[in-house]
Amino acid sequence: MASYNRTAILKEVEKSSLRAEPLAFEIGDTVNVHTRIQEGEKERIQIFNGVVIARRGSGTRELFTVRRIVAGEGVERSFPVNSPKIAKLEVVRSGRVRRAKLFYLRDRMGKSVRLVERRAKKEAAPAAE
Repeated sequence: MASYNRTAILKEVEKSSLRAEPLAFEIGDTVNVHTRIQEGEKERIQIFNGVVIARRGSGTRELFTVRRIVAGEGVERSFPVNSPKIAKLEVVRSGRVRRAKLFYLRDRMGKSVRLVERRAKKEAAPAAE
């Protein structure tokens, strides 16, 4: 009886569908997601900007959720990380968070929705010899 590792086989099959350069973002980041929209024969880019409140799954099934406020209403949209429909993802600012899921932002209004900006880590200074 041949023994095989089901997870290893799935990872090998999924490898061809993954992005060559993975998207670099974290939970709490404010991002602009450039999405390809097909309208008849034409294709255009639509930008959805907001705060990344969740990231879940792995491999080809990995999703992230972006939340924004439009005309006083909260709008959330989930995107597959490895989708070819995502043309580009820009990180506008990085928020400092202590949780993996920011669902508590759904209950907040106004200025309390804003996250504190995360400062960039300083480069290590070369050691004096």
